Order: sequence, then C-alpha cells, then structure tokens
Amino acid sequence: MHLTDATMLNDGKVLRVTWADGKTARFHAIWLRDNAADEGTRSPVNGQKLITLQEIPADTVLSAAKAQDSTLTVTFQPEGKTVSFTECWLRGHIYDVPETATPGRIGKTVMTWDGSFEPRLHDYRSVSTDREALRDWLEDIRSYGVGRLVNGPVESGALLKVAGLFGYVRETNYGKFFEVRTEINPTNLAYTGLGLQAHTDNPYRDPAPTMQILYCLENSAEGGENQVVDGFRAAHRLQSEDPDGFSLLAGYCARFEYRGAGDVCLTSRRPMIELAPDGELIGIRFNNRSTSAITDVAFDRMDAYYAAYRRLGEIIDDPKMAVGFKLSPGDCFIVDNTRVLHGRSAYAAATGSRWLQGCYPDRDGLLSTLAVLDAEAMENAA
Repeated sequence: MHLTDATMLNDGKVLRVTWADGKTARFHAIWLRDNAADEGTRSPVNGQKLITLQEIPADTVLSAAKAQDSTLTVTFQPEGKTVSFTECWLRGHIYDVPETATPGRIGKTVMTWDGSFEPRLHDYRSVSTDREALRDWLEDIRSYGVGRLVNGPVESGALLKVAGLFGYVRETNYGKFFEVRTEINPTNLAYTGLGLQAHTDNPYRDPAPTMQILYCLENSAEGGENQVVDGFRAAHRLQSEDPDGFSLLAGYCARFEYRGAGDVCLTSRRPMIELAPDGELIGIRFNNRSTSAITDVAFDRMDAYYAAYRRLGEIIDDPKMAVGFKLSPGDCFIVDNTRVLHGRSAYAAATGSRWLQGCYPDRDGLLSTLAVLDAEAMENAA
C-alpha cells in the first residue's frame, strides 16, 4: 500500500497522511519527532532512544512533508532535522481513532474459546529444529493462551528444555521446577489425588507467574485428566449475564495468600478481573484455595460481590467451558497463567502413578522470541 498525500495542519503541529486505499490518519509533529528512527535519536543496535523528550524542543512543528510511494519524509523545526518513516510503520501505529474505554474489550491478538476448542498438537522435535514450526506453536499460545507439545524426551527436567525454546524460567520457593505427584503428607493440594477446580496458579505472588508448563513423565493412574478453561471467555459470559457483577469483580481487589513451611508467606491484592485503563481485559486471578479474607469491598456491595464471585466460579465449573485431555509421557502443555485457568479431574493413586513436573517461564520471553520469528517470516516473504 502506498502513500498518496501528506498535508500539514494547524501551522505544522499536525500532519494528515493519506494512503492509496483512501485511509487517512493524523499524527502530531511532536509524536513523529519522538518516534524518529534516525541514528541520532535511536540506537541502530537495539532501537532504544538516545535522547530524552526534554531534549526535543517543546515548540516542535513540521516545516515540510512529502509522501512518495512507501515513504514519508518530514522536516522538523526549530531543529531543521529531516527524517523518514515507512508507510508500513505509520499504518501499524495509527492512533487517530475514536476514543473509547469499553470494559472487557479483547486485545487484537486474543482468540477466546469454550469447551468445543481443540488445541493443536505440536511436535517437540519439529519446534526444536524448525523456526516455522516454533513460530506456529508460539502463535497458538499467544492467540489462545494454551499450547500443547508431544513427543518430548521422557526425562526429569525436560520441561526446562521446552522453556528454553523461547525464554527463561522464573525460580520460586518451589525451585526452578517442581514435582506434581501424590505425597503422603502433601504441603499443597496439587500433590494429592483430589480433583482441582480450574484456577490461576500462584495468584498470591506479585506479579503472578505469567506462564506455566506442566510436563508429563508418568501417567498410568486412572483419571487425572488435565483441564483448561479460557478465563477471558468466562469473564465475558459473566459480563453478558450480570454487567454490574462483572464491574464489581473488576473494580474491587480480592486478596490472595499462601503460607508454606519455613519462612514462606506470600500475599497479593489484585482484582479477580483485571482491566487496563482503556477497558481491555488483561488478566484473570481466580483461585478459591488461595483467596483470603476480602476486605476491600464496601459493606453495601459485599453481598453483590459474593454473588458475582459465586457466579464466575459456576461458569468456570461449567463442563461446556472446559477442554480436557490426558497427557502421555513426553507430552506437555503450556498456559498463559494471566488468562487460562487449569485444573484436573480426580485420580486414584492406588491404580497407577502420575508424575508431572511444572515450571514458570515468563511470557515476555515468549513474546520476544515470537516477534523475532515474525520479523524473519516477513523478511523471507519479501
């Protein structure tokens, strides 16, 4: 798509750009100057800015602007500086849109789902050796909040190799990774044969882990099917049924707590439904086992808050919301822990064994790797 026009407005304080398909967008001169990509403004090595906003004149305006094919060239005064922008970059950074703050809106890369969703199976050997296969797997995780991987090595610690495909693991009081299997005197319900309601892991941390990998090493026990629920779809369902209840869970903080052996005492204060200032749904924290006394809700609203809390739990427990699957040794799945809740059905330890290992990689590593892979794909397609 080519640029067809660039018109200065408001004495050079604003620039209106037009594309060949008729799309137009306005950009402020100060915004364009701040986002210039020349070597004097940004490092050519890592793209970080080399100057502060205070070093850019507050009275910056445009004195010239020319749109030609796929490039916009502008000159700033009083600096007399000329820089260029690609039409692709400008198109991807348009902010000249109606101002909205719609509670619960979904981000552009997010695809919500219910129990009819079938996560694609990706092969460990493929994603370990093929950049395109790795990109496909990571794209699934970014879009759906869950990704499955099969045919991995059946060895303790193999989940760290999976995390190493895209990023790094956050070490916690549970260690770099932790075991999930039956114990006689467990310190956590995850180590028993009980079923677990779909939940956010470690909501008592601040910040909570952004991703979790669960990797299977043994699974001959009867039952113990893994289950995942899209927390964003659950929140939207609550919003459609009870907008006021949705607003209560988004507008008041819950409290989460974990006290472990020794000197472990973790607490956080965050809403169960987290919204960005512009209304985008950015997080779910739901874990009944770790919820402590909620004291931040006004007295007159506590009954309604608890009704909404109960209903959200009922929606999460609805079998129509859950996707279930049983892992085989060498299989694993990864969830976006800020969005997708995970649980399991009960299993009988007496009829076999079930051994999983878990860890918490950070989502920023995944998004960074995916951004690099996306750029590679664009270059290869050009």
